[in-house]
Amino acid sequence: MRTNYQAGHDAEKRAAVYLEKHGFKIRELNWKTRYCEIDIVAERDGRIYFVEVKYRRNAAHGIGLDYITARKLRQMQFAAQMWVQAYDWPGEYQLVAIGIDGEEVTFVDDL
Repeated sequence: MRTNYQAGHDAEKRAAVYLEKHGFKIRELNWKTRYCEIDIVAERDGRIYFVEVKYRRNAAHGIGLDYITARKLRQMQFAAQMWVQAYDWPGEYQLVAIGIDGEEVTFVDDL
């Protein structure tokens, strides 16, 4: 039986494959500090994308993207700023999300 951790990790791998198929280069998976984490850091056309992955086995309790709340967005912004500072990134960056609900993959770039 798969644990929630394993299911989430598998969803992040699926999201990374999806991004690569759409022209993104994966720079980091599960970037962490003691204060924050980013599921995927990807790059395309000179821009960094900080990707939150939300997985649900099915939509019985809502889709994964429903769980990106204002609080989660603040956490994502904080983590992105930490990464930008840690790597002295001079370029543009953007917060995005991928929802994986069963077999359905949804990319959202207007958070």
